Amino acid sequence: MSWELQRIEVKEIKVYAYHGCLPEEEKIGGNYIVDLFVDADVSKSFETDELGDTVDYVLLNRIVKEEMAIRSKLIEQVADRIHKRIKDSDSRIINAGVCVRKIAPPINGDVAEVTFKLEG
Repeated sequence: MSWELQRIEVKEIKVYAYHGCLPEEEKIGGNYIVDLFVDADVSKSFETDELGDTVDYVLLNRIVKEEMAIRSKLIEQVADRIHKRIKDSDSRIINAGVCVRKIAPPINGDVAEVTFKLEG
């Protein structure tokens, strides 16, 4: 059977980072979880069983860690940077999605997380 497009997902990348608009967030940081996916034609890897014929999810994880280490006020900006780097990392990637979750954000209320998703 031939597949036109395949999806690779990397879920629940746990990162401690210093994003946020409050001065305290820059100093103490917080927990984040990042999920991502890429749609790509990696069907050649079905036959070759070679890493070079698929999208390297170790590289995708490294991109997330590197971009999360760069401070931003908004998780929207972080997600955009991650998304752009992922799309630029491999010419086989046709579509990608990123979800950045800020765990226990410091807002007035009992909130589990704030999430921003970006796809395209």
